Order: sequence, then C-alpha cells, then structure tokens
Amino acid sequence: MQQTVDVAPDVHLWSEARGPADAPALLLIMGAQASGLGWPEELVDALAVRHQVIRYDHRDAGRSTWSYDAHPYRINDLAEDALAVLDAYGVERAHVVGMSLGGMLAQLLLADHPERILSATLFSTCALSEKPLTAPDGTETAAADLPAIDPRVLEMWARPVEDHGLEAELDRRVEHWQVLSGTDLPFHADEMRERERRIIEHAGRYDVSTAHGRADHSDMLRTDELARNTVPTLIVEAPAEPVFPPPHPSHLQQAIGAARLVRMPGMGHALPRECLGPLADAILAHTARV
Repeated sequence: MQQTVDVAPDVHLWSEARGPADAPALLLIMGAQASGLGWPEELVDALAVRHQVIRYDHRDAGRSTWSYDAHPYRINDLAEDALAVLDAYGVERAHVVGMSLGGMLAQLLLADHPERILSATLFSTCALSEKPLTAPDGTETAAADLPAIDPRVLEMWARPVEDHGLEAELDRRVEHWQVLSGTDLPFHADEMRERERRIIEHAGRYDVSTAHGRADHSDMLRTDELARNTVPTLIVEAPAEPVFPPPHPSHLQQAIGAARLVRMPGMGHALPRECLGPLADAILAHTARV
C-alpha cells in the first residue's frame, strides 16, 4: 500500500507499507539524499513477515517533494517528518531502523519522542553525543577525535555532479557505492546498477539534490537525553564502514542508554546481498525482545 503524507504546505512525502496491517509497525529511515527504495526488496520482505514495514522518501529525495530551495528546513524537521509518516498510518508506537542520516534521525526520535518508539536499530551512523569513548583500559577519546571519513569517500563527495545522461549517472552511482561498500565483501556492480535504475524510475528523474547537505544541522546534539534512553536499542557494527568506521559503533553503544552491539562481518556503508539475511535476523531478534 502506498500513501502520500503531507508534512508542510506544498510538501508531500511518498510512502509505502508492506506486511500485515495488524502486525507491529517497523519504520525504515534511509540516509541523506536516499530514496526509501534504497532499502533492498529482500530486506523489506524479510522484515514484513513479522512487521508492517513502512518506508518513505525524505523531502528532496525520490518521489517526495523537492522543496528545499523554495522552503528551507532543518535536519530536525526530517525527524518530525518520520513521526508524520507514522501518524498517517495510524501508528502510535513503532520499531525504527535508521541507516546513516537515518540513524541520526532515529536518535532524535529516541531523545525527543521516546514514547513513540518501541525499539531502535542504528547502523552506519555516529552518535549525537559529546560523551567520550572509553576504551577497555579506561583511556578516553573525545567524540570529536574519533576516526574521520575515509579520504576516498570525501574525494568522491567533492566532485561536481554533472549531467552527462542517464547511463553516465548510473556509472557515477555505482562507483560511489563501490567506495562506500569497502573491500571486505565482493561488490555486485550489476545488482547495484539495477537498484539505482529502479530508484531513478521511481523518482522520475536522475539529477541529485544537495538539500540535506545544505539544511541546517544545528541543535542536533542530544548527549544527556541519549544517555537517559530506556528504549531497547541495537547498534550494528560494520567493520568495513568508511564513513563512520569503528570505533564509532562502540561510541554509539556507550552514548545511548539501553544499547547493545552486534557485529555484521564484511559490512560497509551499504547493504550488499551477503548482509541482508543476517541483518534481517538481527533486527527481528531485536524487535522480538520487546
């Protein structure tokens, strides 16, 4: 079932629900500039066996309204959009799974609206906390001193995105995902190309928005609120992650109350086929605990 969700005047979000309507809701929140179709069908289907799985396109992504230039917004507003999606489906409380920026939005929900969240699963993201990371030997590392983004990723992000046609844009996206995926697992370029082609067909356009990078990122730290969190939270460690590499997941676990960590071997800042089954199993085992 697909539904359009109104979140602001002239701003509408595309959304989709899959699975039994009377099952516990599970909201998937994707990363910056990413369509909800970035969640692979195999993962959505696996989760929908036991949940009503809801995914959606952020503002300025996919089939939702591309609105930033006319109506600038804050990143915090994207977290409120997630609640609007739940409201549209009549969901009072939901399990939430967030990747990358989606993991940050999920943290904002944990901090600001814990009464709406049954559980959270976070990966490929960083803690919205200034709490230092404490090593087993007691050594502390300031949050600001945790490992930075891989230079290869930064170099790709710094390149201007030019319009050379659909196939050239697909080439660019596949190269981007190969860098984000890391080198621990095989990279399936053809599969990623087809996933991106479906995303472009869904959106009806292949240009790339920069809205989420330009949006106001202020007032996102939630150090004290996250430390007090009591919502069961699962942190998935991706050892090949080039954007928020280890020990960022350990920092997340320490920064967020009621959090535990599982390791997903080979995983980077992407969702390859090898990780979909184990990731679904980890999420379902986590939600079943609630």
